[in-house]
Amino acid sequence: MTLVAKSHDRHVLLALRTTLDENLNMIADTVTHLREHGQRVFLDAEHFFDGYKSNPDYALEVIRTAAAAGADVIALCDTNGGMLPAELADTVTAVKQATQARLGIHCHDDTACGVANTLVAVDAGVTHVQGTANGYGERAGNANLFSVVAGLQLKKGRQVLPEAGLADMSRIAHAISEVTNVAPDTHQPYVGLSAFAHKAGLHASAVKVDPMLYQHIDPGLVGNDMRMLVSDMAGRASVELKGRELGYDLSGDKETIGRVTERVKTMEARGYTFEAADASFELLLRDELGQRHEYFTVESWRVIVERHADQRMTSEATVRLQAKGERLVAVGEGNGPVNALDKALRAALEQIYPELASLELTDYKVRILAGTHGTGAVTRVLIESDDGTGDTWSTVGVDENIIAASWHALEEAVTYSLLRSGREPS
Repeated sequence: MTLVAKSHDRHVLLALRTTLDENLNMIADTVTHLREHGQRVFLDAEHFFDGYKSNPDYALEVIRTAAAAGADVIALCDTNGGMLPAELADTVTAVKQATQARLGIHCHDDTACGVANTLVAVDAGVTHVQGTANGYGERAGNANLFSVVAGLQLKKGRQVLPEAGLADMSRIAHAISEVTNVAPDTHQPYVGLSAFAHKAGLHASAVKVDPMLYQHIDPGLVGNDMRMLVSDMAGRASVELKGRELGYDLSGDKETIGRVTERVKTMEARGYTFEAADASFELLLRDELGQRHEYFTVESWRVIVERHADQRMTSEATVRLQAKGERLVAVGEGNGPVNALDKALRAALEQIYPELASLELTDYKVRILAGTHGTGAVTRVLIESDDGTGDTWSTVGVDENIIAASWHALEEAVTYSLLRSGREPS
């Protein structure tokens, strides 16, 4: 059983509207009652650190009262999240010496120190840690349990989980993001998609020699992977390493590496981004290697958006393609122009490539590029796709016309899906 008790004198007087002595009596009576009925009691001393600053004698008396009544663990709460590590560690040490109670820690992240405060509290003697998966919580969130667990086990040598459990950390973090419908933080330590991603040429050159020169741990320990990001900051080493990651050995092929590097820089200057579009980069790389498959050629496409008298909006797209020597024409209807194009494109190609029936557009992002304005601004579209296997990939399109940018990203998504399937064009 977990109880929340006030340990800050000001909160007792203003929030509970009772006396300091009565607050202590309520704590003692409640803990005693629960213990007499066979319950283990964990007491969260709310606002403890602010209370300790305001009135240390009273804050300590709350801890002593709860411990004397039989509380198993008393968690010291940085409820407002305002503590910094050095002061928090000194306070925990003082409390442990003054009370001899079994202590826990509960930190919020309002100073971005939730994890650091938790780790120093453990060093200072707490044996119980509270936090949340991915740091979810009020305001700036709580101490992120994934970072806390990894820090304790990998940095401080404290066995918290079996090794297999630690290796599941990234998968679980992403699964929780899905369940809560909160977009994963790609820059989250340890488990984020970019936690072990390298972009700058200087970094890539070093990583090519030894990945651990720019990594604080082996990403596999927490179920993550090293990633190379290719962008306008890319050097030749970045392109070579990214190619290797995707399964292409470019070592010694300086001419191809140079062409790819220059093409990436040119395209990113026009608004493309390959950091979040590995599939588009792989298609570009295959193009420069002379290995890109042309599964179909586009004759034309068009979209009609219609507003009806009852305020409904419908979109209809028509595509005309050539594939395997056949001329394919298909119409798709959707709730928007991109949805209609997606349906028409696949309706046409599924006649030749039935495996595309499992292809699904899972995310669609639009970005108006900096330095451009109004309805004529250059637009970048990123599309994430899934073919039913659980793996996803992203493609990018850029154009002043948002529909044209979307079409390019869709076309590359379909091409990449066919490439993944192992389909050979005739």
